[in-house]
Amino acid sequence: MPHDFNQQVIEEFRANKGRVGGYFEGARLLLLTTTGARTGRPHTTPVGYLPDGGDRVLVIASAAGAPKHPAWFHNLLANPQVTIESGAFTYEARAVALEGEERDRAFARAVEADPGWAAYQEKTERVIPVVALHEIAQGGPPNINASSMGEAIKVVHDAFRRELALIREEMSKGGGTTLGAQLRVNCLTFCAGLHNHHTGEDIGMFPVLADRHPEFAPALDRLGEEHERIAELVEDLRRVVSDEDADPAAARTEVERLTTALEAHLTYEEEQLIPVLDAV
Repeated sequence: MPHDFNQQVIEEFRANKGRVGGYFEGARLLLLTTTGARTGRPHTTPVGYLPDGGDRVLVIASAAGAPKHPAWFHNLLANPQVTIESGAFTYEARAVALEGEERDRAFARAVEADPGWAAYQEKTERVIPVVALHEIAQGGPPNINASSMGEAIKVVHDAFRRELALIREEMSKGGGTTLGAQLRVNCLTFCAGLHNHHTGEDIGMFPVLADRHPEFAPALDRLGEEHERIAELVEDLRRVVSDEDADPAAARTEVERLTTALEAHLTYEEEQLIPVLDAV
């Protein structure tokens, strides 16, 4: 992409905590900052990504099917430590170019989800690389792109909303008798992320708030009960999509059930907690 276009996307992405319009609207997008292989200077590029479960995401060095690898790929080969901006979070990661069967399986999964990747591969003689970005654990709380605790809640919640909306859209487009492999991974990654978020609130934020603000006990009790209900819905979705022969209709039903409960929960939590957190 031209530099001016990239810079416009970067600025919009940062200003809107990961939301962009135009060419990248509705895409899973991150900002990848690499260290120049020749210059040693940082270079930031908007890149589409694929969820891959656990502590890593995948990016594909397609360069829209150009004959040469994109500059960011050469940079991370020379300097594998990179910085990732997801919209909600900023973190360091270690880049590993996948090889052999692992690369082929990941690329096939991407093509199944979006045939555009296959079109890019057909345009070039090079084998388009797939790169895994492994989050480097730093210890302590995550680096949320927010200026207050209240804003942090809203930023993280909106990231979950966006991802769930993407999953719902992907499921609505599916016409097969089973779920695609990448859609299955998207669902399982979302489930794991939501579980981790709620666990963190249960053992971290909620006890602190209960100690400092006893008057919020009824709201915190309700939020804890809602966490338990949502955990049941997450497990129902996880169980359905984990089946290799998962019925797409059953998966859509579980996603809709989770969406309804989660949106009500997130809205209530924001109404109750953001004012007190921003008053601290």
